[in-house]
Amino acid sequence: MFDAVDARPDLVSIEHEMLRRWRDEGVFERLRAQTTGGPRWSFLDGPITANNPMGVHHAWGRTYKDIFQRFRASLGHELRWQQGFDCQGLWVEVNVERELGYTSKRQIEEQGLAAFIRLCKQRVLTYAARQTEQSIRLGMWMDWNDPADLLKLRDALAEDAATPVTIAGANGPVTGPAELLIGRLGTPEIGGSYFTFSDENNDLIWSFLAKCHERGWLYKGSDSMPWCARCGTGISQHEMTEGYADREDPSLYFGLALVDRPGEELVVWTTTPWTVAANVAAAVHPTLDYELVEFDGRKLWIGASRRAATLGGAAPRARVLETRRGSELIGWKYRAPFDSLPAVVAALGVDGAAHRVIGWDGVGSEEGTSIVHIAPGCGGDDHRLGVAEGLPAIAPIDESGVYLDGFGALSGREWHVVTEDVFSHLADSKSLLRREKITHRYPHCWRCATPLVFRLVDEWFISMGPLYDKPREELTSAEFDASLRYQIMAVVDRITWLPEFGYERELDWLRNMSDWMISKKRYWGLALPIYECAACGKVEVIGSRNELEKRATAGGAALAGHTAHRPYVDEVTIACGGCGATVTRVPDVGNPWLDAGIVSFSTLRYRDDPEYWRRWFPADFITESFPGQFRNWFYSLLAMSTVMASSEPTKTVFGYGLVFGADGRPMHKSWGNSIEFDEAADRMGADVMRWLFAGARPEENVHFGWEAADETRRRLLVLWNVYAFFVGQATATGWSPDKSAATVEARSAMDRWILSRSAELSSSVERSLASYDAFSAVRRLETGIDELSTWYLRRTRERFAPDAPTADREAAFDTLHQALLTLLRCAAPIAPFLTDAMYRNLVGSRIVDRSSRGAVVGTKDRPLARAMREGAAPPSIHLLHWPGAETAPWRDAALEAAMDRIIRAAELGRSVRSAAAIRTRQPLARARVVLGIAGQDERELRGILAEELNVKEIEAVSDASGLFERRVKVLLPKVGKRLGSSTAAVMAAAREGAVEFLSDGAVRIAGVELAADEIEVQAVPREGQHVAEDDGLVVELDTQLSPALIGEGDARELVRAIQDLRKAAGLRRDDRIEVQASGATATVAAHADSIATATGAVSILAVDGLPDGAEWQRGRLQLAGGESGLAIRRVSE
Repeated sequence: MFDAVDARPDLVSIEHEMLRRWRDEGVFERLRAQTTGGPRWSFLDGPITANNPMGVHHAWGRTYKDIFQRFRASLGHELRWQQGFDCQGLWVEVNVERELGYTSKRQIEEQGLAAFIRLCKQRVLTYAARQTEQSIRLGMWMDWNDPADLLKLRDALAEDAATPVTIAGANGPVTGPAELLIGRLGTPEIGGSYFTFSDENNDLIWSFLAKCHERGWLYKGSDSMPWCARCGTGISQHEMTEGYADREDPSLYFGLALVDRPGEELVVWTTTPWTVAANVAAAVHPTLDYELVEFDGRKLWIGASRRAATLGGAAPRARVLETRRGSELIGWKYRAPFDSLPAVVAALGVDGAAHRVIGWDGVGSEEGTSIVHIAPGCGGDDHRLGVAEGLPAIAPIDESGVYLDGFGALSGREWHVVTEDVFSHLADSKSLLRREKITHRYPHCWRCATPLVFRLVDEWFISMGPLYDKPREELTSAEFDASLRYQIMAVVDRITWLPEFGYERELDWLRNMSDWMISKKRYWGLALPIYECAACGKVEVIGSRNELEKRATAGGAALAGHTAHRPYVDEVTIACGGCGATVTRVPDVGNPWLDAGIVSFSTLRYRDDPEYWRRWFPADFITESFPGQFRNWFYSLLAMSTVMASSEPTKTVFGYGLVFGADGRPMHKSWGNSIEFDEAADRMGADVMRWLFAGARPEENVHFGWEAADETRRRLLVLWNVYAFFVGQATATGWSPDKSAATVEARSAMDRWILSRSAELSSSVERSLASYDAFSAVRRLETGIDELSTWYLRRTRERFAPDAPTADREAAFDTLHQALLTLLRCAAPIAPFLTDAMYRNLVGSRIVDRSSRGAVVGTKDRPLARAMREGAAPPSIHLLHWPGAETAPWRDAALEAAMDRIIRAAELGRSVRSAAAIRTRQPLARARVVLGIAGQDERELRGILAEELNVKEIEAVSDASGLFERRVKVLLPKVGKRLGSSTAAVMAAAREGAVEFLSDGAVRIAGVELAADEIEVQAVPREGQHVAEDDGLVVELDTQLSPALIGEGDARELVRAIQDLRKAAGLRRDDRIEVQASGATATVAAHADSIATATGAVSILAVDGLPDGAEWQRGRLQLAGGESGLAIRRVSE
């Protein structure tokens, strides 16, 4: 009936076996067919970057995605089951460059863009195939492409983009040229994962940009942007969430000679010496005080609060000559050390005539000199200030970070190697005051880790609109309609954010973000469909490839047969809609967050099947790690949905934290705390990983390591042990699920209780998962495992023995079987491998119908128990309906409440025993209990409590007053002043218990009446009593021990010791033994029969000395009368 169960399961081997069975039996395909036509539940996947193998941090999010999809499928919901791969952008380009050994993007142009783009696509396909395999290993069910097909496309593309390839499609094989087939991945025709480099994805981004252009939100602007000289591109504000790292840099203090105040200098400070040659202005705070000090023969203006920090240890030598407010310095002219350079003269005039002091509220009094060096061509804040003040900008470096001509000895050199030359120039010009090292957080390229610089460039932006200084509800219709920022905020309001702080984080990003920079001066990515006429300046945005082909005046043949990527799309020209001149596409590619942001349209057939899109949009749920996604995927998804549909893209956004190493630090190989996904899957198993992640609080970071995995595995093995016990006993007794048992109503209180708890578990876990609370679901499941193991099975295990009464044994088997199956069904979305393996064995291989396609099993109308009896149970637990309706009739809330009081009373009793230093196995005569239960189960429940407390009798009392005496503590902080001279008398009377209790909760002590809130009434056990209380539940134990009770306690200690020896000897349950005991003559004489029955002994002898011989297993124990020895050996029947 049942397959034998290994007491020490190999979880990883079980998982591989279940993967094989799911594949061979088509379980996922059968589930999809089973739920087709059900209520729709729409999940939209945030694409994983197909650039490297998965890490364990990816497994956290993919666990959530799989849990909630499996759960919804178990409710009968129809799902799309589509996940995505992010394909374009720097993350792929940088790795391809590394493989080629490139250090500059110029080497890409020398190689040729077509070959480089092919390599980028090949890398994406390589790792899409690998991540597909890893995701399947995790147990993530999706409509996956065959990894072999992805590698087939990769290899064909490497050979020739036009190579014909045949791959599996949604309705059969699909054949086409490799490159064009790659562009159709994820379409309804092919199915499988979506890829953000697909034709449909890119085309719909073009449509989005065209709509932005129509609204007047798309523009080209100059800005001083974070720039990666190694990658040769700007880094948008969205991308600046990553890459910050501590860095030691040189800093310097130097003087700027004032023109109209000869001999005086402004002292400024910078940590970027390479920008000094581009200085244009010096900023002061209008309301701060500034001092003119005489120091080592120089007259220096410094912020009053920064004199000591600026001059260092020599500050005491400084003498203050004058103090002015910053507002008085504004407008002063000065000269800078590099004013003679040709590039500076061209920008500022001879001798730097344009240099001046400006006011800026951004100047602080906490660092530097409170006079800020302003270089609008080398910093974002500087540039914005320069625009506001009408300042010129000096752009000193090119896209490779090399100084341009016109900067003297600096020209032709990289920005990061000129520091010493700047120092030398400042020293030679008598401007340098001092230099030092500073460690600070500095931005680095998030893909190649190169320190960023700021560079003045022309980029393309989407305007977010102004931020008004008034509440949103006070905006006029015109203000709202003109602002993308506020329109997105309105969409954010309509979404449920989990955790709740996500809502404020997204709004905070929207309030503070600058315009969205959407352009990259790179190669592999969305070709921006922007055509700017050099003749008349007209800007046009093409909304689709079809529109481009219609308007093409040249280059159409070059594009034919290729996806709309560089270099082929670059060949296409159009006629200017304004002047008719020939116009080429701007060479930039798009910010990669454009790619992922459009997926709520490109993956839902927005253009080709509007009705389908309306059925699945907006999504019900999205989830990603929240630290960076508020400004990345969440934002781009929101922005593009707002523009395209004026709608929220999803009803719920669920965020979660980061995965750190076990030591609480980010994972790094060099720190020895990094664990690769494959290593984790092979060593701890996917189910352990999933359970660990699901049981984490999503708003907190996970500390992931082997110790946490081992603890998670131990918790799951408790469930396995219950299952193993059940199978072992069922096999021994010949029990099978098709045997009839007593109705639930006719079973014992313990049986009905565990079934009721199973029903409650089903309802509770369903509520948690429906509200995307996997943490609470795991907590309740672990409570359910504990209830099943340490309460139900511990108390009922003798009922499963072959010699137990038949009817009671059958009821016990059926109860545990149903409770186990219910728990497994509720845990199946979280631990899909282990639960399915146990389910398949529990239903029995002889009665599983592996071919049935009938009604869904596990509903109220078609319960699993009936399906098993009919031989129609499905082959996989994942084909069962959620057990909520099926188990609801088992619920007995009153019995659960009563049993809860019994469990709590037992815990209280154990605490009383511990306080009285009485052994657990020592029987006591009586317990008096304020229990508060009644009804048909009262007698049975009291019997359970008597066994748990190990007492002969439970005496129920209704009033605990006889068990406690009331003591009053006077709250002196409240009444001390009022009592005055009566304080001592009142306190003495309270200590002696001379208290009169009044009807309203007040008391009278020493003639003084105190109100209920001026005292604390404490329940104190009477002298000689052993009692505990918790929330109205009271347990008192009679600790007086008679000789008979002591003897019975010793007998139980002997039973426990003999059982330990049996286990140490490796004996089976049905093995018979003989026992010899020393130092326990009286106990053996009085209790030999009960000891023999409990331990499987055929004889028990009291002896003076234990026998010798290797066949004997010996041990010692402490009894009430002293030490005793034991010896056992197996005997032949």
